[in-house]
Amino acid sequence: MIYFDSAATTLQKPAAVARAVAEAINTVTTPGRGDHPAARRAAEVMLSCRTEAAELFHVARPENVVFTCNATHALNIAIKSLVKPGDTVVISGYEHNAVTRPLTAIGDVTVKVVNGRLFDPEQMAEGFARALTGEVKAAVCTHVSNVFGYALPVEEVAALCRERGIPLIVDASQSAGILPVDVMGWGAAYAAMPGHKGLYGPQGTGLLLCGEGQTPGPLLEGGTGSLSRQQEMPDFLPDRLEAGTHNVHGVAGLLEGIRFVRGRGVASIARQEGKIMAALGDGLERLGGFRVFRDRRTESSVLSAVPLGEDPEALAARLAERGVALRAGLHCAPLAHMTAGTLETGTLRFSASVFNTMEEVEQVLRLLAAL
Repeated sequence: MIYFDSAATTLQKPAAVARAVAEAINTVTTPGRGDHPAARRAAEVMLSCRTEAAELFHVARPENVVFTCNATHALNIAIKSLVKPGDTVVISGYEHNAVTRPLTAIGDVTVKVVNGRLFDPEQMAEGFARALTGEVKAAVCTHVSNVFGYALPVEEVAALCRERGIPLIVDASQSAGILPVDVMGWGAAYAAMPGHKGLYGPQGTGLLLCGEGQTPGPLLEGGTGSLSRQQEMPDFLPDRLEAGTHNVHGVAGLLEGIRFVRGRGVASIARQEGKIMAALGDGLERLGGFRVFRDRRTESSVLSAVPLGEDPEALAARLAERGVALRAGLHCAPLAHMTAGTLETGTLRFSASVFNTMEEVEQVLRLLAAL
């Protein structure tokens, strides 16, 4: 299989990830639930992963790294901690349903959407500057569009939020492990990310990175292995947000995924994936028959195209029959398609990881030329 669907889930993982999961299944239990070796080993794995993540993403303390099931879980905690009925929130026009659906579920929330042309970060920053007015209680900005690979001006948006005292939530689902994520530098209230994409961890893992001074409200209440006599959730991180038994086996794999990313270097990964996508974009433009959405100045690991005269999902199905894995449709982000004008068609999305090669690009282009 030629796999270009890493924006959904990376399929190829570093070998150390699978080894860590397999070893953990037979050697660890749950941290805080006993003082035997298996529980102590679980606590060591969890702390090691928190520490590695805090260093990679510039989080003040390892305790501010909270384990979640995925980025959606993390975003729900962040959004529902900051936003209440009657509030006004500013979001970009490229947000995922993991942002827009929680806001809708809260109810009676005024959502100000900052629209802007694709690959025009200056216009997006100007839009946030106009929208971040006195009544705004929170802002949400995706770092990279999961549809178009468009890197939004998070640093500029963060600076505006700091100046105006507005807490910022960053969705780093498509940037974690590929672009620098700097929670302290941004002054972000929260950043959310999955473990199973650019961090090369297993599915069912995610991180909520909490800025200093945040007191998030738990989505779930239950056992934490701490303060067991009291009936309220602990008021300290990470226990406040981690009710119940952890996915320690998944965290063991995530730890190795983060170590892999740190060893390779985020900048090196970005360059490698950018070259793959640049070659693919050049090839699609040479072939003709596609509307290709790209910014050659900052090639990312995500590239969308619309085949002219054919439904993207039909073309993706034909490619799947020939061993090429892509994703087509709206990618759970209808707002991004509304902003970019592709809501009626959706897109055919190619997304790379460090395990893709130029030979695979050439094979896909030859196959498309022959269809």
